[in-house]
Amino acid sequence: MQARSYQIATPGKLLIAGEYAVTELNQPGIVVAVNRYINVSIAESNAQVLDLPQLGLNQVKWYYVNGKVTFSISDNRLRFMQQAMQTVYAYLTEQQITIQPFQLSVTSELDDSSGIKYGLGSSAAITVATISAILRLHKDETLDKDIIYKLAAISHFQTQGNGSCADIAASTYGGWLHYTSFDGSWLLKQLKTQCNISKIVDGNWASLHIEKLNLPSSLVFCVGWTGKAAATAPMVTRIQQLKENNQQVYQNFLTDSQKAVETIVNGCKTDNAKLMLDGIKQNRNVLRRLSNQAGVEIETTLLNQLANLAEDYGSGKSSGAGGGDCGIAFVEGEENVVKLNQVWEQIGIKTLDLMPSINGTRIIKHE
Repeated sequence: MQARSYQIATPGKLLIAGEYAVTELNQPGIVVAVNRYINVSIAESNAQVLDLPQLGLNQVKWYYVNGKVTFSISDNRLRFMQQAMQTVYAYLTEQQITIQPFQLSVTSELDDSSGIKYGLGSSAAITVATISAILRLHKDETLDKDIIYKLAAISHFQTQGNGSCADIAASTYGGWLHYTSFDGSWLLKQLKTQCNISKIVDGNWASLHIEKLNLPSSLVFCVGWTGKAAATAPMVTRIQQLKENNQQVYQNFLTDSQKAVETIVNGCKTDNAKLMLDGIKQNRNVLRRLSNQAGVEIETTLLNQLANLAEDYGSGKSSGAGGGDCGIAFVEGEENVVKLNQVWEQIGIKTLDLMPSINGTRIIKHE
């Protein structure tokens, strides 16, 4: 009997609006899945090895003993995969499904050819891809996106301890998403007091909101890369210090961010390009004020130029934490896309040929 095998494609993401605020309870954001993928191949095999050739890691043996996943080497770059495997194994064991040995290989389209990250959410995508592949190998049925999302969110919190998981939602469900996170403190409490992963998955994830959106029909989505990877951890720390030291200023930021996101959402729901462009401008201004108040450079010189040039054709802003990585723009008409790409390239911004990935994580081949 031929060994079963599957290929899974899981998209990366870009955060469109609601940056920093979306990590808070009941604060909305907008995220989109993009057509750059983590590709995972999984096949039944007694070899029990992992191959990640782009990281120079080949034939890494894995073991699952007494509820713990271990690897034959110690490499911090494998921590998200390790925790994803451990989380999904706990879930499968609770479902009384026997763990199958397999061989798994991973390739990524989320970074530059030089290895510099674009900021497309590689840790979230590898977590979702790993869980999707292992679930499909063990459960001969269509991938359940809600289960994948929750297992990936659990795995992420077990690895990192915080975050909005908007990137996990994008990689799982695909498309343009209006997103509000679950209560992270609730999940941490569950993980400390509740040993049963299945009960957490089946529980009520209060405040979680994931809603598909459509971009206004006259707008075109553009992405420019600054060529510099962002160092997000120090920036997040400074924002946290602002929250602790000046609660009123931080609350004003949350209120303004929510208004901007709601404007964008209304523009999408009513096919109103002007409303959406206004919301993008509002969110850019909100983030610039936050940058000044917290003493962090969210909008670098190059991101500032990127967004200012976009204003001539539509509206633009930084994406995600800022400080590098990508900026985004929405413009009306393909002729304006060409013009914007030209002026971006004149100042050293590389246009990325990215489009929304509508389907999220999916099986692209099985044997």
